[in-house]
Amino acid sequence: MLIQNFILFISFGITDAIDILLVAVILYLAYNLVKGTSAVNIFIGLALIYLAYIVIKAFDLKLLSSIIGKFVNVGVIAVMIVFQQEIRKFLLYIGSNEFLRNKNWKNIFKLNFSSTPENEIHLNIEDVVEACFNMSKTNTGALIIIARKSDLKFFITTGDLLDAGLTSRMLENIFFKNSPLHDGAVIIQDNRIVAARCVLPVTEKEDFPANFGLRHRAAVGITENTDAIAISVSEQTGAVSFTMHAEITANINKQKLTFLLEKNLKQLN
Repeated sequence: MLIQNFILFISFGITDAIDILLVAVILYLAYNLVKGTSAVNIFIGLALIYLAYIVIKAFDLKLLSSIIGKFVNVGVIAVMIVFQQEIRKFLLYIGSNEFLRNKNWKNIFKLNFSSTPENEIHLNIEDVVEACFNMSKTNTGALIIIARKSDLKFFITTGDLLDAGLTSRMLENIFFKNSPLHDGAVIIQDNRIVAARCVLPVTEKEDFPANFGLRHRAAVGITENTDAIAISVSEQTGAVSFTMHAEITANINKQKLTFLLEKNLKQLN
């Protein structure tokens, strides 16, 4: 009986090849959706559990198969609960015109042969630092997000697309108090300002310091879910803060900000 089940399990035809290919495509797209976020470890864990379930079922281990099968049967509900934010963002992105206008989705499976090292991101650090401290002098509130390995396309689509060159003057003009783009966050990717007035998730930490405002909450929120870097300038005090991995380094000077940017853009973990 065991040998017969094993033979049936390993039988392979063209429909099986198509089935495996389609599943691989779906898993690849799903992985790209959560890549760089805290949900990626959950995704990998669920995939390993399901793979184990298939192997256990093939070897007809009835008791273990029954136990894991109960978990797998409610897996869809568990996935919807765990990945509710990612699913919502994905559906919003698919339903938007931005998805149809995006030229990159056609090339999603193309390999990247770029000579740029994967562990280094180019950024005009001097311009970013200069802009932050120029705005600090005038108590101009700002929130700047610098993309690392995480794909921030869902957050980018919540704002106004710019695709502008990164200069200190451009950043200062965006956050100028009378500018229509000054509300929300600026997202920088590949050394370009890709979008402004972006809406970010705010942290729900109960022990969040009361002296920090909404910009700091958004800075922690985006860095909880991605590996991005957030730089915030307080509108009340003019203090500049650096946030990564949901940890705020507050009230820093030019030298400290430059050091943190150089360190964390060259050493991607």
